Amino acid sequence: MNNTLTQLAEILEQRKHQSADTSYVASLYAKGLDTILKKLGEEATETVIAAKNGEAQQIIYEMADLWFHCLVLLANQGLGPDDVLQELQRRFGLSGLEEKARRSQ
Repeated sequence: MNNTLTQLAEILEQRKHQSADTSYVASLYAKGLDTILKKLGEEATETVIAAKNGEAQQIIYEMADLWFHCLVLLANQGLGPDDVLQELQRRFGLSGLEEKARRSQ
């Protein structure tokens, strides 16, 4: 796994034990799943708008926010980036159409 993702996942786990008053991530955890999902939706929308505007640096900035909040969601659910990377690895060599067909069975 990418070292940055590993480091970030470790920090997000540590934030679970911090006060919501001292950590943005801890405050998200304290507010619960609905707040995390709302933030994830906001970041996804901002990423779409940045892509529509076609500004590379803004796309990167918003995508970083989106990935960050995806990692917060994973950590909140007891999952981590390795879980997603393993699923992506499983899909190597599998066409997108074939993978979709398997899901519907």
